[in-house]
Amino acid sequence: MKKLLFAAATAFAVMSASAQSTMRKFVLPNSADGQSEITVYLPSPEAAAKANGRAVVDCPGGGYTHLAMQHEGHDWAEYYNAQGIALVVLKYRMPKGDRNIPLGDAYQAIRTVRDSAKVWNINPRNVGIQGFSAGGHLASAVSTHAPMDARPDFSILFYPVISMNEKESHKGSCVGFLGDARNDEKLQHEWSSNRAVRRHMTPPAILILTNDDTVVPPATNGAAYYSAMRKAGNDCTMFCYPYGGHGFGFRSNWRYHDLMLAELTQWLNDLKMPADTAVKVACVGNSITDGAGIDMASVKGYPATLRRLLGAGYDVKNFGVSGRTMANSGDRPYQKEASWRDCLDWNPDVVVIKLGTNDSKTRNWEGKAEVDFIPSLQQMMDSLKALPKMPRVVLCTPIAAFQTEWTIRDSVIVNCIIPQLADYAKKNNLELVDLHTPFAEADKQGLMTSDLIHPNAKGAAKMAEIVADQLRKDPPAPVNGKKGKAKKSKK
Repeated sequence: MKKLLFAAATAFAVMSASAQSTMRKFVLPNSADGQSEITVYLPSPEAAAKANGRAVVDCPGGGYTHLAMQHEGHDWAEYYNAQGIALVVLKYRMPKGDRNIPLGDAYQAIRTVRDSAKVWNINPRNVGIQGFSAGGHLASAVSTHAPMDARPDFSILFYPVISMNEKESHKGSCVGFLGDARNDEKLQHEWSSNRAVRRHMTPPAILILTNDDTVVPPATNGAAYYSAMRKAGNDCTMFCYPYGGHGFGFRSNWRYHDLMLAELTQWLNDLKMPADTAVKVACVGNSITDGAGIDMASVKGYPATLRRLLGAGYDVKNFGVSGRTMANSGDRPYQKEASWRDCLDWNPDVVVIKLGTNDSKTRNWEGKAEVDFIPSLQQMMDSLKALPKMPRVVLCTPIAAFQTEWTIRDSVIVNCIIPQLADYAKKNNLELVDLHTPFAEADKQGLMTSDLIHPNAKGAAKMAEIVADQLRKDPPAPVNGKKGKAKKSKK
């Protein structure tokens, strides 16, 4: 009798705690056929406010043949809700060889969370994805392939399938996801998430693995994803525990369960995301914006430093891509890149453009870039003006170049590119930031990498300070919905 009373008391305590942490639970359809659905666990508004309205979309595993909905799904609700984090458990449909089915379900789940953000007290810029095993592959595929509106802000990957090469991964997951095309090397490469990691564009991730996992080998899957993220300079953390095999999920009898939760909680607490009201600043540019030559440019590059200088009221993203030109006739035009499409989809409030260095190359400027430079800039401006927010645009001159490697020529930058930018900015009442003059002696001041083309971390910090000073100023007053001089009001 005492045992029964103790069990009842324990059950009541658990239900009470759950009731305190979970304010609402409900189920919504997630696909037209009703086969996919999401179960939403919402914490109290007070708790959600402490977590900045964070939400996690959960993708249970099951080898793309079934779903382990309990210990890799619903059992996580109390853990997250107690921290003020909403949990959305996704019941996704099996691909049966059509990868677009589960991908579409995951995209839709994230879009639903963001679309419902105000009603559910969620910050749409703080929506992550969590996945286990094959669900970890789905979560990592969404993180590396989804368009901006469905791309998560962070990823939590438990013993994930990463590779789509069945010789180094879980064969059943590869068969389920790729079907009859599983031997297509191009598709294997495209959907092996470690090969799809994009610098700056793939969100921060934490990986939780065990060394003795024989179902999904960690070295060629989870660890391979970590390695790709670290090589790209992206924010990534990995915990690999000695024992536990595969599929432990939220099971409390796993010997490292409490330690894992403590470490995951610390990672979540350290992961800072911007408020929904933060001003979106998109940094567009070439390798100098990208942070080439700077280890961990996601932390030490100029956009990252700019974010810290501007403070919590700003959300700064790096859309730089190495080697790109302003001119659409250049050898590698920026406007043909996925990062430019991502920038437009992000719908920023401010866009800082720093292009032109690669346009000075002999094969570009002596090709068509000289006449195509300003028309290409105009096309870029037209695309930005068409955005709902009609963002403030800040043009930057290229910094000084002290080396003719790659045929980049400072003489072309000074005598041709900068004058064209200055003339365009004046005619269109645009802000133009001079980065060239402050870097005139950067080679002697220890601000450059050894190639004397790219700034080092110290030089990137100087760039960030100059740009930050400009962004703190009032932008030109709009005229008739366009940037320009303010008209005097009639009295």
